[in-house]
Amino acid sequence: MAVRFWFAVPALALTGALAALTIDSRTLAAAPPPAQDTSTLDDQTELALTVYNSDLALVRDVRTLRLPRGVSDLRFMDVAATVNPATVHFRSLTEPARLGVLEQNYEYDLLEPEKLLRKYVGRDVTLVRMGSKGEETITARLLSYNNAPVWQIGSEIVTGMHADHIRFPELPGNLFERPTLIWSLNNEGGTSHRVEASYLATKLSWNADYVLTVARDDKVADIDGWVTINNGSGTAFRHASLQLVAGELNRVRRMFDRMEADVQLRAAVPESASAMTQEAFSDYHLYTLPRKTTVNNNQTKQVSMLGASEVPVAKRYVVNGQAFYYRNAQNPGAPIKDVVQVFYQFKNAKAAGLGMPMPAGTVRVYQADSKGGVQFVGEDRIGHTPKDETLKLKIGNAFDVVAERKQVDFQKVAANIYDVEYEVVLRNHKTTPIAVEVNEPIGGTWRILRSTHQATKTDAWAAQFNVPVASDGEVKVNYRVRVTY
Repeated sequence: MAVRFWFAVPALALTGALAALTIDSRTLAAAPPPAQDTSTLDDQTELALTVYNSDLALVRDVRTLRLPRGVSDLRFMDVAATVNPATVHFRSLTEPARLGVLEQNYEYDLLEPEKLLRKYVGRDVTLVRMGSKGEETITARLLSYNNAPVWQIGSEIVTGMHADHIRFPELPGNLFERPTLIWSLNNEGGTSHRVEASYLATKLSWNADYVLTVARDDKVADIDGWVTINNGSGTAFRHASLQLVAGELNRVRRMFDRMEADVQLRAAVPESASAMTQEAFSDYHLYTLPRKTTVNNNQTKQVSMLGASEVPVAKRYVVNGQAFYYRNAQNPGAPIKDVVQVFYQFKNAKAAGLGMPMPAGTVRVYQADSKGGVQFVGEDRIGHTPKDETLKLKIGNAFDVVAERKQVDFQKVAANIYDVEYEVVLRNHKTTPIAVEVNEPIGGTWRILRSTHQATKTDAWAAQFNVPVASDGEVKVNYRVRVTY
């Protein structure tokens, strides 16, 4: 016989109990989110990227995290795959004295099919094959993976077995889909922290490229400067504050050493925008983009650096003699042909619309043809060029300007004293007159006895003649020099 007991519960008490079990929606909304053990780019609040022109960059990554109190592990993901672990520094910007790093590991064993198979040696997987009756699955144990897998299926050992794909029950804990820094942290402060991770990484580089468009009269030109950034670091840098440092490699390396110590203590897509600003920085120059930008992985990005119009330029034709010009050994009596080099020259001055220190890079020169189409006429590489310095760009060798020389006399005047005479012939087949700069190397102690054109002693072992040559004209430059050895 079943016995039932009934109890009277006062309505007021029941109401209180129900009220105690009811969770106010405002209380639920106010409940703090759970602490995290993994951080991705979604947590990122600030990113600064300083790139050097020697395949190195300093990354400063700031994120907002919720960390449990006490000792815990944090997986800090989406770092550059080329990070130098020795340069990594992690700190809390909220409570730097109450959050410390006990251990640090850099996991670069990234998830790949071959690595996944090797991690499953000695474990069971599912082989899937497509047959006439549809999908066929086989449970197999991977005994070995050396060049090819060796399977155990039931009591048999099988090699060379084809599978359309392989199913794995889980992802091994020591494989990561992207580069990850793992810290063992001791948090003695609050659960909400704004943290900063900074490190040096390679395969991030930049270089400067310039376009010089010269007018038809060779008197003025427009110039545009671009910074080309290459990112092969293995991660994207989104909405980053971008700075570039220009300087000689040996000096930059010394600066990197100082930076590392400081850290331990604490597809071409042009972007049109305002020009970069620059400032002197120690013995280098620091260029800052005045807005944030994104540099994706495996991307080449171009950012506008400078621009100027109607910059005064000068076109120069230059003939450089050589010290071995004593005779034509291959064809005695015949003149030796010299190359006539063509240069464009301009000054990096504020009065010309420039005046900004120009990082080393390639200058590509263009000029309009008779129909107005712009044609490529040559390129040259410049070094780091401060303001108010002159740039000389060799664009090639002249087609219609010919230079020939021969030694017309040689006499021994006394012991160690010689008189030598040269003749340099310049022919201009262009439709416009030009001036040719002839630079002659002269050894020993020397003085010019006579010459058809005014000579300038440009250094201890060189003389220079500036020779005007008319259109379709020919000029002969003769000079006799006495040399004492």
